[in-house]
Amino acid sequence: MDKKISRSIAKGIVKAPPSKSMAHRYIICAGLCDKVSTISNVDYSEDIKATIDCIKALGARVDVGESFVSIDGRETVIQKILKKAIKTPTSDKSDMSDKQDISEIDFLCRESGSTMRFFMGIAMTLPVTANFYGSETLRNRPFGIYESILNSADNCFFKRLDDKISIKGGLKENDFEIAGNISSQFVTGLLLALSLKKEGGSITLIPPVESRSYIDMTIQAMREFGIDVNWDGENKLRVEADQTYTSKDIEVEGDYSNAAFLDAFNYIGGEVKVEGLNAESLQGDKVYKECFEKLKAEKATIDIADCPDLGPVLFAVAAANHGGVFTSTARLKIKESDRGSVMCEELAKFGIKTHMEENSIEIGSGLKAPGEAICGHNDHRIVMSLTLLLSLTGGTITEAEAVRKSYPGFFDDIQKLGIVVN
Repeated sequence: MDKKISRSIAKGIVKAPPSKSMAHRYIICAGLCDKVSTISNVDYSEDIKATIDCIKALGARVDVGESFVSIDGRETVIQKILKKAIKTPTSDKSDMSDKQDISEIDFLCRESGSTMRFFMGIAMTLPVTANFYGSETLRNRPFGIYESILNSADNCFFKRLDDKISIKGGLKENDFEIAGNISSQFVTGLLLALSLKKEGGSITLIPPVESRSYIDMTIQAMREFGIDVNWDGENKLRVEADQTYTSKDIEVEGDYSNAAFLDAFNYIGGEVKVEGLNAESLQGDKVYKECFEKLKAEKATIDIADCPDLGPVLFAVAAANHGGVFTSTARLKIKESDRGSVMCEELAKFGIKTHMEENSIEIGSGLKAPGEAICGHNDHRIVMSLTLLLSLTGGTITEAEAVRKSYPGFFDDIQKLGIVVN
């Protein structure tokens, strides 16, 4: 789907969309409870729909409202294991009251990396085969941490097949040591796994530890649902033994990650007030405003190690101002697209010179109207970032439907602010 953006200025008040990151975590924690929880202020992006699909795959009953989701976790595979009622391939079906064979579970993850990595962590603890389906791009993203853990364990496996990734769980290990500069999604997955193990356990992160804020968000969500998990020093996490999730009704806070695309209009000539953000939030992308302020100056240098998802929008704001130098950019290669490369490719169409190295990207300035359509590369953050620049120059962006992944109301919201979209 193409969107034509005319030169226009954003002015007005807009509410930040709900935090996708916290919604993922709350929905999963609710599904691990033995009662009913209700999560309010939910935005049904494609990623959140994937997480809902996967919690259903575990056996949770889900009631979806306009902006809330109620989750009943009493009949999940997790609860049946806890009650010693799970059917394995060699057991008698009479062992289970509902006669359902749950020796194999299919998780449909769409394009959500968070969903797949979180549920892989959970599946590692289950004595079943779990099949993870998703887009080819998603399935080709790194999963080496899980692959190494499972393939070195007894009676477990991790297999990449033509159309899916299959894992066999029942993992006995309770203590892990992994690199701290990997995606925090693996850390979250392992924390979820340990929370389901009677013995609890620990995760030692080998410094440097990146994206610590996302780990803290996971800790916050788990604590909200009754799980005692803590930092044991700077680089070790500990999940206490003999714990169960406690149901809760809770509201998802506003999303700093997506609010950045709205507030960014203020740094390219707009006048926008973004409401609905929690000033005490643990979200790492809360630093976006501080980064935008730095880009008002020439030769600004910004390290995005702890906020890689802000990369594209920061590049766009830099291109519209004085340029900038960004470090710790290597991880942008393994997102929905190779975000560093595609942003450089598309900025060139605006006349912006860039220089990309292994772990840094330099963005120039001097924005011009593009002479051809801008490509969204089927990446929600690329689409939203480049739309900002098109509001200054006018032009067309392709694959604009990618915003459904995280912020389906993006174009509606910016139209309400005065951006002309056709």
